[in-house]
Amino acid sequence: MNNVKRIALTAVLLVFAAAALLPLDMYIQKPGGAYELAPLVDVQGGDKDDDGNLSLMTIALSKATPLTYAVAGFMDSRKIMKAGQVRRDGESEKEYNLRQKQLMEDSQINAVFVAYSRAGKTVSLETEGVLVLDVVEGSAADGILEAGDLITSVGEASVDSEDAFAAAVASVPEDEAVQLAVIREEAETEKEITPGTIPGTGGRKGLGVSFTAKRIIETEPAVEIDTEEIGGPSAGLMFTLEIMNQLMEKDLTKGYRVAGTGEMSEDGTVGRIGGVDFKVMAADREGIEIFFAPDDEISEEMRERVPDIRSNYDTAAETAEKIGTDMKIVPVKTIDDALDYLETLDVKAE
Repeated sequence: MNNVKRIALTAVLLVFAAAALLPLDMYIQKPGGAYELAPLVDVQGGDKDDDGNLSLMTIALSKATPLTYAVAGFMDSRKIMKAGQVRRDGESEKEYNLRQKQLMEDSQINAVFVAYSRAGKTVSLETEGVLVLDVVEGSAADGILEAGDLITSVGEASVDSEDAFAAAVASVPEDEAVQLAVIREEAETEKEITPGTIPGTGGRKGLGVSFTAKRIIETEPAVEIDTEEIGGPSAGLMFTLEIMNQLMEKDLTKGYRVAGTGEMSEDGTVGRIGGVDFKVMAADREGIEIFFAPDDEISEEMRERVPDIRSNYDTAAETAEKIGTDMKIVPVKTIDDALDYLETLDVKAE
């Protein structure tokens, strides 16, 4: 091979490698998998002797490359997403991962609370502070607080809710510093901050952090949930059903393979999630027989922002028809809708 051919071949290989490996500031979303919940959830002394099973569904999200971007454009089972559709403006990868982890933790706590409450078991909730999710660059907290910090008090005011934290910060006199009690990586410390104008907010004053309540839950009997590799809030409904299934002697599944999606609120409401179409595709591929989808209400404000928006259930039902699945798509607004549907089922014939 002469030098010209060798150089040309090398150039082609470099271009192909760049197309295959060079990450773009975009993401590719596609169907994930089904995770059976019984191995992930353990209620002390709970009943796991069931003929059917309950599963949570996931979607797969990966950084796009020029090659995967081009391929995704020709596939119904792929969706191209801009970085702003995945991460918040200015949010780092670390902050994004922390937010997803916290969303999953909140989802689990709500699931435990609802399941134990519905089953008539002992359960209590309390807030130990607010967790910093991200810090606005150039704000008063920039360089002082970090994502993952737990704030337990502001000055003399303890922080037992998000509202209490916001009120305590708002009460700090202008141009005065305030002491925050902070737990960082399990070590207690104090941070002094003078609230100021938050960049990009039109002059609003504050610390310049986004935050969420950090809650702890106690139950009797004890329950443990292991989901280290999964993030986001969308498994709340299925966690609730699995915990209830273990707390009760009867088999909620009646022998069927049941999956679904939906965020769980403390009051038992099932909330809207993203990627329901891909979860339906994944559920069909995994042989799921019954799929619960949030039957969420679409407000006029939402329609003004996104004119073609549809409820999760409508999207799920349309996807099921499109792929020709025999899987039953069931709309649910609350945990009780899911329980009521399961109660109507006859035990599956062997």
